[in-house]
Amino acid sequence: MEREILLNLRKFLAPEIVYGRGAIGLAGRHSENLGASKVLVVTDPGVRAAGWTGKVEASLESHRIPYVIFDRLTENPKDHEVMQGVRVYKDEGCDFILAVGGGSPMDCAKGIGVVAGNSGRITDFQGVDEVPRPGPPLIFIPTTAGSSADVSQFAVITDSENKSKIGVVTKMVIPDISLVDPETCTTMPPELTAATGMDALCHSFEAYVSTASSPLTDMAALRAVELIAANLARAYENPGDITSRDNMMMASLMAGLAFSNASLGLVHAMAHSLGGALDLVHGECNAILLEKVARFNFDAASEKYGRLARAMGAGSPGAARCKDPSGIEECLSSLRKKIGIRQRLSGMGVGTNDIAGLVRSAYNDPCLATNPKQARMEDIEMIYKSIY
Repeated sequence: MEREILLNLRKFLAPEIVYGRGAIGLAGRHSENLGASKVLVVTDPGVRAAGWTGKVEASLESHRIPYVIFDRLTENPKDHEVMQGVRVYKDEGCDFILAVGGGSPMDCAKGIGVVAGNSGRITDFQGVDEVPRPGPPLIFIPTTAGSSADVSQFAVITDSENKSKIGVVTKMVIPDISLVDPETCTTMPPELTAATGMDALCHSFEAYVSTASSPLTDMAALRAVELIAANLARAYENPGDITSRDNMMMASLMAGLAFSNASLGLVHAMAHSLGGALDLVHGECNAILLEKVARFNFDAASEKYGRLARAMGAGSPGAARCKDPSGIEECLSSLRKKIGIRQRLSGMGVGTNDIAGLVRSAYNDPCLATNPKQARMEDIEMIYKSIY
C-alpha cells in the first residue's frame, strides 16, 4: 500500500463502557462474567480512605470472588512499583486485574498486566506496539475526571533510574470494561479537581489539533472542551455538585477517547519531562504549559484553535478573540486562575540548571510526533523559560 494512503488511515479503539451513577457496584458481576477466579485490586490509600475501594470489595464479595489489595504506589507510578505489583499478582495466584482510582492506580495496573502477560520489566515495553502478548483481563473504575486511563491505549510509567517517564502505547492496555461512575468524583478535594480537570482539557486540546486527528476524535474532543469550560469551575467550587461532576466525568471520558486515538503533542511532551525528572503533579504541569503551547502552535492550526476558543466561550466565529492567539491564551489563563492554579516552575522546585535536561527529554518524547507545529529544542526552552 502506498505510504500516503497508509498515513491517512485512522482506527478508533475503545473499551466496553458502562456509564452512570452506581456503575461501581457492578465490579463483581463483570469480574464474574469475565471468568475471574482471583482478582488483584490496584488502588491507593486515598481512594481506600474515601470508601470507593470498599465498594469494590463488597461487590466482589457478593459474587464470592477472592481478591487481594495492592495499594503501594505513588502519584506518578514508578517502574519498581509496577514490578512489586507483579510479584503480588503472581504470589497470590491472581488471574484478573481491577483498578479503582485515578491515573496512578490505572497506569500501574496496566503495567502489571503487561509484565504478567509477557515477563521482563515494564521498561522493556516502552514505545508503540511493543507488547507481544495480552495480559490478564482488566476492569477499570476511575475516581477522578481527568486522566482518562480507563479508556486509553496509553500507560505512562516513571523510569526511576533515568528519572524520565516512558509511554507504553498498545491496545493490550485498553481495559476490557470501564465502569464510569460520576459519584466517585464527589470526594475529590478542590486541588485534585483542578489538576485532573486541566489534564482532561489538555487531552482535548492536543487531540483536536493533533496531526493524527480524525472526525471521530474531533467530535469527542470539541464536546469535551465545551463541558469542561462550563463545569470545571463549578466542580472546583462545589465538590458535591453531582451535575457538574457528571459533566466533568463525561468530558474526561470523551477526552480520553479522543487522545487515545489521535495522540497528544508538545504540552504532554514537556509535562512528561517535568514529571519524570521532578515528580511533579501532571495536571498542574499541563495547566501552566497549555496556554503557552497554544500560542506557539496557533499559526499551524489557527482554524482549529478558533473553534476551541469558541468552545471555551470566546464568542461567535467572527469574534476577534477567536482569530488571534491571545484570545485562546486569555480563555485558558482565566480558567486556570479561577481554579487556583497560579504556580510557576520556579515555585514548583524547578531550578534554572534543570531546564537543559528538561528540554532534551521533552524533545525526545514521542508525543511530539503529532504536534501540529515542529518544535525545535530552542522553542521548547523558550516555553519553559516563559513559565519560569
